[in-house]
Amino acid sequence: MALVSFAALVASARSGKLVSFPTDTVPALAVRPDRSADIFTLKQRSLDKPLILMAARWEEFLPFLDIAHPALEIWQQTAQKYFAGAVTLVLPASDRGCSLNRGFQTLGVRIPDNKTAISILQQTGGVLTTSVNKSNEPPLRRMLEIDEAFSSVMVLGDGISNTEQLGSGLPSTVVEWTADGWIVRRQGAVSF
Repeated sequence: MALVSFAALVASARSGKLVSFPTDTVPALAVRPDRSADIFTLKQRSLDKPLILMAARWEEFLPFLDIAHPALEIWQQTAQKYFAGAVTLVLPASDRGCSLNRGFQTLGVRIPDNKTAISILQQTGGVLTTSVNKSNEPPLRRMLEIDEAFSSVMVLGDGISNTEQLGSGLPSTVVEWTADGWIVRRQGAVSF
């Protein structure tokens, strides 16, 4: 495969192909929500490691979340404070949201603080994401490395350096809503 244009990447994502683009943390490996199995297969990823739904706007997460939950307003206020940014909120999921990660009643959601990523997400709608690497290996941060390591992935080549490390290299901070309120599950780039 070759590095592709913005338009080709968006078209590929919409058609259900695996794509990669930069974010504020590490480049994302992304796919349409109905094609999540493709990421698990490519990465040789264990099914007990859920994927994150990434989108450009909070409203795009609502069909996947339990919007009848009494804490919905708290989640929205928290999202307003931390999005866009390197924070993933793990929230109770709707039936549709539960179907994205088998065996989970929750869903991690995130809006990245990266103009390129937002531009792509505005065109594709929400996509399931993870870092670009084989499971248990460090994330790849150069678009050229990603292209070489994963020939089946459409990798963004437009308007970005193919050879420089992209993003902060730090994972997003993962916080989960529980009966006791927010619990930090993974300390990452942002203090919560």
